[in-house]
Amino acid sequence: MTRIIGIILICLGLLGFAVGSISFTTDETVADVGPVEVESEEQTTIPIRPVASGIALVIGAGLVYVGRKKS
Repeated sequence: MTRIIGIILICLGLLGFAVGSISFTTDETVADVGPVEVESEEQTTIPIRPVASGIALVIGAGLVYVGRKKS
């Protein structure tokens, strides 16, 4: 179980380094008057800090090492 969590953390850390940020768009209905509907789109970006990716890699590698050592 420890190795699996470690491998997941390593994959997430590598993905964080490769991607850098996650962007998505949300649609919101501003006004709905009869047959007329006004919508607003808002784009949101969530940055992934390199420090967080590095920490995930180090902890993941540690968990893989501990899991391998017990087996």
